[in-house]
Amino acid sequence: MTVLPRTGLGMDVHAFASSDSPRELWVAGLYWPGERGLAGHSDADVVAHAAADALFSAAGLGDLGSNFGTSEPEWAGAAGAVLLAEAAARVRAAGFEIGNVAVQLVGNRPRLGSRRDEAQAVLGAAAGAPVTVTATTTDGLGLTGRGEGLAAVATALVVPL
Repeated sequence: MTVLPRTGLGMDVHAFASSDSPRELWVAGLYWPGERGLAGHSDADVVAHAAADALFSAAGLGDLGSNFGTSEPEWAGAAGAVLLAEAAARVRAAGFEIGNVAVQLVGNRPRLGSRRDEAQAVLGAAAGAPVTVTATTTDGLGLTGRGEGLAAVATALVVPL
């Protein structure tokens, strides 16, 4: 039997937190001082969450919500990098090696460019594999274009052992 790599797709979207309930902004495993945070059960790191979701998808282990549900109090406030590391551990425990993960942040801010290398290092360490992070905008369209929140889309490559 030929062993072929498997790919997975992940996505995450979070609205910015209301001014009544301010939060720190964590995106791509990094803290962004002075930026309005995202609402969510954990730290709402859309980049790390999309990466974890793609890993689960590639390994056939469900999705982010089925692994780290909002009904599970142990994940309340959890850092995205911690969730990504746990996802990677579960993927490996299921008999896969991680080839790489690619994630694209969608939104107007924060501006990722100057911190891209830092983000890739943090997320790569969490996943134990190369993680590439890119960013784009939607030219004013949709919730990300209106500045209401952020989204991220990721792909992951895993290989059965």
